[in-house]
Amino acid sequence: MLTPGTWQKSSFSGGGQGDACVEVFNRRTRISIRDSKAPTRAALTFPAPAFAAFLEALKASPSAG
Repeated sequence: MLTPGTWQKSSFSGGGQGDACVEVFNRRTRISIRDSKAPTRAALTFPAPAFAAFLEALKASPSAG
């Protein structure tokens, strides 16, 4: 579950400094995603239900496991 109001790194952030990943920000009704290597660049923002559907589709994908 995403904590509202904070950028959170992916649990698959990789080794080293853990900066080879995406970060997600929960704005309650919208979800923003940014590249952790370039946090000052623009973030992609989606309606929360669309992002939830996207995550469910990833989990159901045969290549996700």
